[in-house]
Amino acid sequence: MNLCDIREIRALLSRHGFRFSKSMGQNFLVAGWVPREIAAASGADGAHGVLEIGPGIGCLTRELCALAGQVVSVELDKALLPVLAETMAGADRFTLIPGDILKLDVPALVDQHFQGLTPLVCANLPYNITTPVLRVLASCGRFEAMTVMIQREVALRLAARPGTGDYGAFTVFMQYYSQPEILFDVPPDCFLPAPKVTSAVVRCRMRQTPAVSPACGQDFFFRTVRAAFAQRRKTLANSLASVFGLGRERIAGAISACGLSPTVRGEVLGLEELANLADRLWEMTGEQNP
Repeated sequence: MNLCDIREIRALLSRHGFRFSKSMGQNFLVAGWVPREIAAASGADGAHGVLEIGPGIGCLTRELCALAGQVVSVELDKALLPVLAETMAGADRFTLIPGDILKLDVPALVDQHFQGLTPLVCANLPYNITTPVLRVLASCGRFEAMTVMIQREVALRLAARPGTGDYGAFTVFMQYYSQPEILFDVPPDCFLPAPKVTSAVVRCRMRQTPAVSPACGQDFFFRTVRAAFAQRRKTLANSLASVFGLGRERIAGAISACGLSPTVRGEVLGLEELANLADRLWEMTGEQNP
């Protein structure tokens, strides 16, 4: 069965009485080159275990099973379980887990299914859960790399540089844990139904250690990052003052002490600059001595 042939897809879905769910962001691939390219870009081979989220009808899943030592796919939509039972029948080294990836213990799942293998993520992520899923997967510390197809708009945010319109708190989060790289775009006509936006495939090579190691710790660092980007039209001093309660003048002094302009805006700061600023604020708030 060709899982990227529109006629065969329609016949398959009709046999199982399946209807697309807008709320689950379901868009199935109908261009065979796309799952082949995604699977190849993942770098999966017999030494890798691959976690896939949202396998749909299994077109990418099949490609991954042909490469990897083990593939585990997590599918939320119960209506797709019998479809996958048909399309993945007889597949070697494949496990289907019904459930919500955001409610599963991902490290435990990886430890259980990928013993002796190097874990990867490779998936056509549902649009509606892209950001929370990437947060969970990036921060769990289990994967060598993540290769995912997502909305191009989100891909641009992941790979953005300081001072650009796409750069934001989520950029900093992902670049703290990984090195994102946009590989290629996928136009809407490669999907059924066709989405209204262009997609992009991104590979995030996970860092062995975070990009920065602020003395204030991870929680305070990300608290500072969120505050820095919370009100983009305001100067950094004003944005931080409203969160940390130190007063604008003291905040401006901390910013200047970091070698930055008192009128600087948060979106121009790189990770090192944000880490230095977070440490300065941490000292000023006294939170290092609770």
